[in-house]
This record gives sequence, C-alpha cells and structure tokens, in this order.
Amino acid sequence: MAALAAGALVVTGCATSVGPPEVTFYGDGHVVNAKPVLHCDVLVRTCDKYPDAAVTLKVRPGAPVQISVPSEIRDTPWLVNVQYADAKGNLNVKQQYFSPGTRLSYTATPDGPEGQLVVVEVQQLGAAYAADQSGKPILDENGNPQLVARAYWSLQVQPLAQPAPVQP
Repeated sequence: MAALAAGALVVTGCATSVGPPEVTFYGDGHVVNAKPVLHCDVLVRTCDKYPDAAVTLKVRPGAPVQISVPSEIRDTPWLVNVQYADAKGNLNVKQQYFSPGTRLSYTATPDGPEGQLVVVEVQQLGAAYAADQSGKPILDENGNPQLVARAYWSLQVQPLAQPAPVQP
C-alpha cells in the first residue's frame, strides 16, 4: 500500500501543466499551430496575454485556409473572423459563428479567385456579456446579449505571388 501511494506521488509530481489550447491553420501546403494572443477564464476576469502568438502563412490569391480547433474550443461557442481583399483591393470582413459542440474545423475563403485572405482569427466566446455604462447587456439584432470573446488566435496572411505565365 505504501508503494502504491509513493507511485501515485511520483506520477503526480511528474505532471506538467497544460497550457491554453492551440489552433491549427493550414494553407498552400503549410501548417502552423497558434497559441492564443489572449486567453481568459470563462467569465473574462483573469486573462493571460501572449502578444507574440500571432502566426503567419504565405497564401496565394484565391486560396483557402483551413482551420482546426481542439475540443476545448469546439465545446464552447466560437467564431471565425475572416478579413480579405477583393480583386480591387477593398478590404472586407465576414464572420461565421458555431454553436457549442458542432464543429472542429472551418475553411476560410476569400470571395472569388482573385481575392486575398489578409487575417483569419478564431474567437472563443465566454460567459460574460458586453454591457453599456449602466451595466445593462448590449443586445444583438435578435435581442440576445452579446457575448465577449474570452480568447482569440490570429493568423496574419502574407500574399504568395503567383508564378508568371510561361511565354511560348
């Protein structure tokens, strides 16, 4: 019995602390794992900042970026913000929301073959909501309180030049 207790002590003593979850971004044949730029508890009271956590990928115009999240994010409400430039260079933003437990992945695309992804961010929503100066919840267009992001992961896309066409 004493050996069992000593073994349990050794095993627990060797355990390493697990950090915040990472998000995987894949584009143009390359993959990067991102730590969160900001990671807070579910009530957004205690936060850790990782200012150098944003990652980069080189991606061709028109090419998508695939996003994979771990179950720690999938099991909560989360969303993806995609910023892209259209063929004329105008910046646009689109957002996709996911209910808890519904998705482990998403493919971010620009609109059209000449569009260029610029920034792709994953946000994990917390249990806190946005409030006005009097403390009343700020409501969305459906009358629901706007939840506050408790963590976010950021991919900065570097445009990858397309090879020039071969002249005959």
